[in-house]
Amino acid sequence: MPKMKTKKSAAKRFRVRAGGSIKRGQAFKRHILTKKTTKTKRQLRGSAGVHETNVDSVRAMMPYA
Repeated sequence: MPKMKTKKSAAKRFRVRAGGSIKRGQAFKRHILTKKTTKTKRQLRGSAGVHETNVDSVRAMMPYA
């Protein structure tokens, strides 16, 4: 039986934590930052978890994670 392939785009965007939850990077922090307030930019720092409605689809894209 051939191995299942990992979607490389998903592997670059998501990491699986030790507890099994999936973390992702925050969006809207790459460009056009001058019109965004300091508060908005500060709250976009760090990582966030994948919403529970999307966890199954992310796990399907990364079968060995």
